[in-house]
Amino acid sequence: MNIPSILFPSFRTRCDAPPLSPPPLPPLAAGGEMTATQSSNTPPPPPPPASSSSSSSGSAPASVAPPPSPREDDDSIARAASTVSSCSNPGPLEGATWDVRRLTSLDTYDGARIDVSKQLSPYFSVVHSFHLGTSMLPDSRNSSYGFTAQMNDEEGFMMARVDPERGTVDGRIHRSVLGGLAMAKLQVGTSAEGSNDQLLGELDFGANTWTANLKYGSMGGGNVVGCNYFQAVSPRLALGAEGMYIGANGNMLSSYTAKLSFPNTVYESGEGDAAPVPGGGPPSYLAATYNAGQGMLSVNYKRSVTPSRVNVGVSLECSPITLESQMMVGAEFNLTRSKMNVCVDGTGRVQSLLEAKLGREPGSPSLNFAAELDHGKSLMRFGYGLNIGS
Repeated sequence: MNIPSILFPSFRTRCDAPPLSPPPLPPLAAGGEMTATQSSNTPPPPPPPASSSSSSSGSAPASVAPPPSPREDDDSIARAASTVSSCSNPGPLEGATWDVRRLTSLDTYDGARIDVSKQLSPYFSVVHSFHLGTSMLPDSRNSSYGFTAQMNDEEGFMMARVDPERGTVDGRIHRSVLGGLAMAKLQVGTSAEGSNDQLLGELDFGANTWTANLKYGSMGGGNVVGCNYFQAVSPRLALGAEGMYIGANGNMLSSYTAKLSFPNTVYESGEGDAAPVPGGGPPSYLAATYNAGQGMLSVNYKRSVTPSRVNVGVSLECSPITLESQMMVGAEFNLTRSKMNVCVDGTGRVQSLLEAKLGREPGSPSLNFAAELDHGKSLMRFGYGLNIGS
């Protein structure tokens, strides 16, 4: 027995343990070089397929439809483009020359005109109108009062005006019908005598490139029947016609209209080429109307010198048979808080209107000044007006 080994046992440390085997070397390529770089670029393996238990429980991801092929996209774009026309809707035939009439037929007056409006609700408003110290009213009256009530909503509006002194009531109703495909209009006018009562119903309808209107009612003691049609034949040219039968005198009226539009243009600084102004307001146009019943030809031209700022209108009415003619030129200047209108006709009559806002907030009062000077009749008229309310 080895007594020292029993009393002092020997312990083996890690340094005394045999060394570990070295790690394996990376595999060699065909040329004898290591592929460590290639192995680092190798994509990770795909995820394992979902187990049957997960798919049976409904937790498997939903299948995503593949994106449409370029061929299908081209077909859908072609189908959408085939339904779009380069000709826009020309609007109603009655409004073909409305801009020129607004510039060349100013509503001048004398005396004082005051309008007080009140918005009672988002859909209902009333207006009190006073006209004092004027010589333009019939029956040698120098003052008048009128009450107007109007209701608006998403489907149209209703309006009624009452004149207590004359005993007249005028009303209008505009409503959208057939799911917005047409607009029905009703115009009513009654008086104390009953001789000037009228009732007229209209129906406006149209599509992408045309508008039409039907009329039927009673006016002047006889029936009235009429219709019109306005068609855009090109992006700039629109043609229309209107016919009306007046039963009170048995007249058959017809008129024909052609309207040619011009895009608004500006000249960029340093360049001589003109380019259309994007969003520059309504375009300029030239419109001609021939009334076959009266034998009158009317030519109207409207020019936007500065879009939404300066507009000029010219109206020429003549008779090809008698060669009688009348010309009117009007201009409108829109400033930041005011607007100025001037009109001159061939007889030497000059009309002007000035409207000035008294505040910047919506619904601020506005002050109006009107003047008319007729050199041929030695007539001068001056008036001012005040609009209060929204």
